[in-house]
Amino acid sequence: MRLFNTIALLPLLALLTASPLCAEVTFGPSGGESEPFRRQAWRVPAPDTDLAAHALLFRPPGPGPFRLAVIAHASTQNALRRAQMPQPEYRPLAAYLVARGFAVLVPERLGHGATGGRYVEDQGGCDEADYVRSGRATADAISLALGFLRKQDFIRKDAAIVIGHSAGGWGALALANADPKVISSITVFAPGRGGHANDEPNRICGPHALLAAAAEFGKAARIPVTWLVAGNDSYFAPAFSQKLADAFRGSGGNADLRFLPAVGSEGHWMIETEAGVKAAGSALERALNPPKPVATKKP
Repeated sequence: MRLFNTIALLPLLALLTASPLCAEVTFGPSGGESEPFRRQAWRVPAPDTDLAAHALLFRPPGPGPFRLAVIAHASTQNALRRAQMPQPEYRPLAAYLVARGFAVLVPERLGHGATGGRYVEDQGGCDEADYVRSGRATADAISLALGFLRKQDFIRKDAAIVIGHSAGGWGALALANADPKVISSITVFAPGRGGHANDEPNRICGPHALLAAAAEFGKAARIPVTWLVAGNDSYFAPAFSQKLADAFRGSGGNADLRFLPAVGSEGHWMIETEAGVKAAGSALERALNPPKPVATKKP
């Protein structure tokens, strides 16, 4: 009898302990504003419709509407490091942008930190690395977060910018085929994937596949890209970054490649620091406010 009762209870126990697959996913602010820069936790859409991506939003004073800047963070193929990743903030960069009138969203993508979920950006091993697929997966995540914020009353519907770092920059390159009326410019800091292969500086996993993928992104690119690399970047060094940018431009992409001075002990992380933002200041200023085309008189 006891065995029968236990068996009868198993379905109920399974229901009680199962994950709430049909639980409603809510988006928007998930807490109050705080300092600095009206810092506020948000939840935004992700490629997995059963999950909400964690994000931070920074804003200038006032009701807006503000231009939107979305910062796409770096990544890693190492699952443990991804799981332990703290919520990305890029606070020096956010401060720079807020001071220039931008609302700044820093979304955490699937497979990272508190957001969790499946790592949809997986590039595979070196021999079969699919950098096109991984870049487009990142681009999809950026686009979903950006599209959701554009629906908010305090955000302008035009002239958004995307700033990507490393793998986030790689996804931003894949997003260069978006509508230029929605995204006015893209800035990437040492974009790429597969750097520090086997944790070795200046070793890239499947470099030829990465170059081919950059060319693929360039074919459909419609948004101008500012491409910035520090002199002491050991993930995607200036010489290799030059090849990447050439591949992107060679197939039709518009990229302004600029090399910046060495920053800190490892230039790949420059954009996370005040010194790095300062070093990139003039290039960022041009990217945020590109010169308007000069009208020419017809002869």
